Amino acid sequence: MTASWRAAPATAAFDRATFAAAAEVISGVAHRTPVEESTTLGRVVGKRVHLKAENLQRTGSFKIRGAYVRISRLTEEEKARGVVAASAGNHAQGVALAAHRLGIPAKIFMPVDAALPKVAATRQYGAEVVLVGENLNGSMAAALDEVERTGRVLIHPYDHPDIVAGQGTIGLEILEQVPDVRTIVVPTGGGGLLAGVAAAVHSVDPGIDVVGVQAATAAAYPASLAEGRPVLLEDLHTMADGIAVGMPGDVPFRLIREHVREIRTVTEEQLSRAVLHVVERAKLVVEPSGAAGVAALLADPGAFRGPVVVVLSGGNVDPLVLLRIIRHGMTAAGRYLQMRVLVQDSPGSLAGLLNKLAASGGNVVSVEHTRTSAGLAVDEVEISVELETKGPEHCQSVLEALRAAGYTILAP
Repeated sequence: MTASWRAAPATAAFDRATFAAAAEVISGVAHRTPVEESTTLGRVVGKRVHLKAENLQRTGSFKIRGAYVRISRLTEEEKARGVVAASAGNHAQGVALAAHRLGIPAKIFMPVDAALPKVAATRQYGAEVVLVGENLNGSMAAALDEVERTGRVLIHPYDHPDIVAGQGTIGLEILEQVPDVRTIVVPTGGGGLLAGVAAAVHSVDPGIDVVGVQAATAAAYPASLAEGRPVLLEDLHTMADGIAVGMPGDVPFRLIREHVREIRTVTEEQLSRAVLHVVERAKLVVEPSGAAGVAALLADPGAFRGPVVVVLSGGNVDPLVLLRIIRHGMTAAGRYLQMRVLVQDSPGSLAGLLNKLAASGGNVVSVEHTRTSAGLAVDEVEISVELETKGPEHCQSVLEALRAAGYTILAP
């Protein structure tokens, strides 16, 4: 990506008036999302913890804020040409709704494997959707070609002052909703949300810690901050597609260097456990990227000054993907046990094993019965079992009960 599509300088000012003006622009368009105290997380970290529920925002994420500010400030001539964007989902929906509200034609390029619910929602908001590219880089290349061919204005997902200003309105809301906040934890991809929140809150109170969180397998900021410039990270593999961005933007990078205390990373297991935690305990549906801040709190509870506000940045997750993530989270939390058990191939052997599992208090989810395998004797069968448990100690007691009953466990 180059700076050729940038319509405002990277040196734009970001003061209190900047974010107040952006808040005025989105008034009546974006929701003032609620902040809910999480007593469960509070007990974990030993201080008050609040969740800023941007997953309840219009379009299911914070993206409508920046998209609307950016598009609303286009010139009349630019509006007539229309806008174009590239996105895997959340930015696409934000641009589509913002453009629809302003009566501007929008064309969105999305990867061919983009989640079907996100594609459908983007179309329902009124945008033309084109599926192209194996990943976001391919979609962005197509969007830039569209800009060159038609003159449409590119609405970048994070690298523009108006985008950053719009996302920063979340910071102003947090200051009003939790006036004594000392730490704000923010999921981070390209950096527009983190930069906006950090600059906005520091325009009022520079003493507040702002912490960014990235997926460990898609974290471009640590290396970029070490180099002192945005550095491309080519290999990205994470379930948190909303923050899987290979290179920081110039505009947010400058602000993050100035205002952000640190960037932390979380593993895939920690992300899945965080999604499970928010669903179970906060009764909120979030996507993996939206739960990154919660993952950071659970991974290192003592690292943050309280009171803490964690931004839940989005809730757009495919239900089938959510099922897999929850199962992954249960496994990571020691509440989902998978094992292979060797038993004699005789009538009643499967029923005997299942009765033993039932007596142990485990909830059997699936059973696979294998009679033919190179590693099995003629009179042996292998039974693969998946079951829900109450936690790591319960998993261990189930295994011990089976071993005590004479069962051979091939793989817990």
